[in-house]
Amino acid sequence: MTPVRVILGCLLLGLSSLAAAAPIVDAAYVKAAAARGAIVWDVRATPQYKKGHIPGAVSIGDAGAALREMTKEDFIETDKIEKILGAAGIDPAQEVIVYGDRGSPYAYFGRFTLRYFGGKNVAVFHDGVDGWTAAGNALETTDATRQPVTLKLTPVAALSPTTDEVVALVGKGVQIVDARSPAEYSGQDVRAIRGGHIPGAVNVPFEQNWKDPETAAKLAKKAVPDNSGMTLKATEDLKALYAKLDPSKETVVYCQSGVRASEDAAILEQLGFKNVKVYDSSWLGYAARLNAPVADETFFNVGATTAKLGALTKRVEELERLVEQLAKNATK
Repeated sequence: MTPVRVILGCLLLGLSSLAAAAPIVDAAYVKAAAARGAIVWDVRATPQYKKGHIPGAVSIGDAGAALREMTKEDFIETDKIEKILGAAGIDPAQEVIVYGDRGSPYAYFGRFTLRYFGGKNVAVFHDGVDGWTAAGNALETTDATRQPVTLKLTPVAALSPTTDEVVALVGKGVQIVDARSPAEYSGQDVRAIRGGHIPGAVNVPFEQNWKDPETAAKLAKKAVPDNSGMTLKATEDLKALYAKLDPSKETVVYCQSGVRASEDAAILEQLGFKNVKVYDSSWLGYAARLNAPVADETFFNVGATTAKLGALTKRVEELERLVEQLAKNATK
């Protein structure tokens, strides 16, 4: 081989090593990435993190709570996010692997966060801490730290349309995916001012990406021994799940607040969809825009709910008084 070809081969090899990871990676990829210095971010709450995490993984605590305000569930101010991520050494400009529990949409929300703030090489380890141990790898319990960094973050607006932009897209040929439950989609489960869905949206609940979409319910009933059913479906099955959509068209994904949508969106990217966006304000933002069109529209009855809460409060108070009285009688 000529010296020129050798040089070109080395250059190409170097460029390929710098290429962005696929949106979703496995345990072997995580291990290799960590070995080359990639940032590994555990998005779970602090008690879970301290119980055991991938060696070297850093934490800011519960990412969903730390990075969002709890009323609209939108991002907190960018300067606060800069300080939180910077203190943990999480730099969106670097290679980052994000994980949580197997199938957790918050890992995908972590990926979306970093991409929204400029990250170009951010991947999710879908099987998370469960997949890590299942692959025979050990966890560590001591807190991992990285050198803090000073960040200046600028949102990439093209990755997340505003409510005004989404309203303007309705009926214009843009593909819209609703990652919420069928009950939310149909307006039976109302979690905002209004229930229903964006007209024309295709409902693909994020759990449908799993081999067994009922795993969470089965775990609650102790009907299965573990969360292995939350592993992603095979690629061909995922393609069938999203078969109604065109990979070449603009696709906007939403849910209640952008978290579940982040999982559907990353999977669409994994399947080769070219222009996928997450509507971060999602149903909380859209339903609050009272002139925005809604299919299967229902309304939240504030008065009835307040009355039910009042009645429930009285029952709790009565039970507390009863327990207190029984305690007093027992000591006589």
